Amino acid sequence: MPEYRRILLDGAAVQVTVDGDELVAGDGRRVKIEEAQHLPPVVPSKVIAVHLNHRSRVDEFQIELPETPTYFHKPTSSLNSHQGAIVRPEGCKWLNYEGEVAIVIGRTARNIAPEEAGEYIAGYTVANDYGLHDFRDTDAGSMLRVKGSDTLCPLGPGLVTDWDFRGKRLRTYVNGEVVQDGSTDEMKWDMHYLVADIARTITLYPGDVLLSGTPANSRPVQPGDVVEVEVEGLGRLTNRIVTGPAPVRTDVGAQPTESEEVLSTALGGDWEFRGVRAPRR
Repeated sequence: MPEYRRILLDGAAVQVTVDGDELVAGDGRRVKIEEAQHLPPVVPSKVIAVHLNHRSRVDEFQIELPETPTYFHKPTSSLNSHQGAIVRPEGCKWLNYEGEVAIVIGRTARNIAPEEAGEYIAGYTVANDYGLHDFRDTDAGSMLRVKGSDTLCPLGPGLVTDWDFRGKRLRTYVNGEVVQDGSTDEMKWDMHYLVADIARTITLYPGDVLLSGTPANSRPVQPGDVVEVEVEGLGRLTNRIVTGPAPVRTDVGAQPTESEEVLSTALGGDWEFRGVRAPRR
C-alpha cells in the first residue's frame, strides 16, 4: 500500500514516499526515516472528531450510545506530527491519550451516500486525540480547550492509501506497555458512515480529517512518557509528553479544575456521579 509523508527537508515542507528505511522526495533526494523531521502528513482545513464510537469505550463508561453519532471540532492549530512533543500546560494534571484512526478526505464531498463515501477518501493515518480534561468542567459542551489546545492532535507518520479499515487492530503503548487494545470492528459507525454523515451539512475538502473514535482505557500520562499508537497497516505514531514552559494564565478565563466529572472521565468512568453531561470522549 502506498504511503506518503510530509517532512521538513532543507527548510521546506516536502511530500515524500516510503522506500524501505528511507523517504524519497519527488526530485530524488533521500533521507533516513529515523533522521527525518516529520510534519503532519496532510494539511486539513478542519479536523472533526466523533464522540463515543467503540463498544469497549461505551461499556467502560456504562452508558448507551445515541441513535446517531455526535461530533466536536479540533482547531488546526492543535495539529502535531510523528515524533512531535505533546505539551501539558504547567498546572494541568489530566492529559489523556486516545489512540484512533484518522480518515483523510481526497475529494470535495457534500451530500453523498455512505456507499459512495469510499470514493471521497484519500486514505488513512494514525491519530492520538489527546484530551486535557482539566478544562472539562468549562468546555464539556464544545471540547474546545479539552481537545483543541496546542499540540493535542498528532497525526502520522504517513498517509496510507488503498487501506481497508475492516478488522484492523489498534493499540496504544505508554513507555512500551500496551494500554489500549481494540479493533475497528467494534466501531458502531464505520468510516464511510462518518464521512457521509458529516458531509450532509458540512462540505469536506481534500486534506480534511475525521477522527473515528478510541477504544477503552484512555488514561492520563505524565511529562517524560512516550506514547505510541499503532494501527495495523498504518504504522506507529510516536510522541513524548512534555511540560509547558509557563502555567495557564490566572488573570483571565476559567482555571483548570479537578471535579468528580474531570476525574471520572480521566480515569475511565469509575465514579458515582450520574448527572447529565455532554457525551464523553
